[in-house]
Amino acid sequence: MGEAYIYDACRTPRGRGKASGALYTVRPIDLLSQVLVAARERVGFEPAMVDDVIVGCVTQALEQGTCVARLAALTAWGGLEGPGVTLNRFCGSGLEAINQAAANVAAGFADLVVAGGVESMSRVPMGADGGAMFDPDFQWKVGSVPQGISADLIATLRGLSRADVDRFAAESQARASAAVARGAFDRSLVPVRDLNGLPVLQVDEHPRPDTTAESLSQLKASFAMLGAQFGLDALVRKTYPQVDRIDHVHHAGNSSGIVDGAAAVVVGSEAAGERLGIRPRARIRSVGLASTEPIIMLYGPMPASQRALQRAGMTVSDIDLFEVNEAFACVPMAFMEDLGVPHDKINVNGGAIAFGHPLGATGAMLLGTLLDELEARDLSTGLTTLCIGGGMGIATIIERV
Repeated sequence: MGEAYIYDACRTPRGRGKASGALYTVRPIDLLSQVLVAARERVGFEPAMVDDVIVGCVTQALEQGTCVARLAALTAWGGLEGPGVTLNRFCGSGLEAINQAAANVAAGFADLVVAGGVESMSRVPMGADGGAMFDPDFQWKVGSVPQGISADLIATLRGLSRADVDRFAAESQARASAAVARGAFDRSLVPVRDLNGLPVLQVDEHPRPDTTAESLSQLKASFAMLGAQFGLDALVRKTYPQVDRIDHVHHAGNSSGIVDGAAAVVVGSEAAGERLGIRPRARIRSVGLASTEPIIMLYGPMPASQRALQRAGMTVSDIDLFEVNEAFACVPMAFMEDLGVPHDKINVNGGAIAFGHPLGATGAMLLGTLLDELEARDLSTGLTTLCIGGGMGIATIIERV
């Protein structure tokens, strides 16, 4: 097997995923095509060199229907170059796209692949694609609840209080504010522009730097009524009878924000870099996937990361920095506890609680953020991981070269 290298990574700013958000006027195909244009300009490849464009997108309906990867490549590069495929591994889709690109390169089936993700949550709402996950019959037969119920279950089982998760969320906002102030994302950010070339959004729109644990304490829990009125708390107790009562602690301020955005990562072989006359920034050491019990759902990052570490012949202590998607505050908190990772090595620039979680794009964004920070601190190894709907997890380990 050969090596798969990362030559560059870029992303749009994240815009609030509502009609009043800055990116609401921008179609998802245009969000994605703008990072594909930027990837070409930054790396210097010709479209004919690209063996594939692999893109994660969760809600593949309406304007994100058909194959947004191929259509965005045509929009970005013109001509006939740039085959494309769009995939869906729920919240892990953007990282899955990179992992598949790396697998193809390492196997010798491809030399240069552009991977990434896109999600316009303002224009294509979650659930617009339908499916069994929203079918009550499936939920009761297989065991499936909304992720917020799962997050509250984890908090209940682990004894995480409302104050605990609010403190973590406030720290995420504080770290994000500090990172923005020092320009931590400047290398990777690609301003979104309109048809006239004028900037639509140049910085992340979702962070709230004035957030405190006290201000978060005033917010109403988001999933208590859902759990009670639709019988979902009772469904959870069928699998977890030791839970007399679910303590609903998560809300909009300690959960990931709904946002729009796109990202691209250029993955290639050593030979591809030599042809382009550029050096890689990192190599992909290992990847891991895992499935977990579907009611609790959000525990996937732990076994997925452990598998990636085992395949790389590494331990947790060998990893310099971690990016664990903040789908809900309890997820990185459980990760730190289970794997023994100190808080000063995880999500050092804040996470999705502050910046938002553009579903299919998040994994690619996190990997780019991780690489930038490893370089900024002159560190070597990093691990990115996300929990995934339906009870899955995904992880990727990178090493600077």
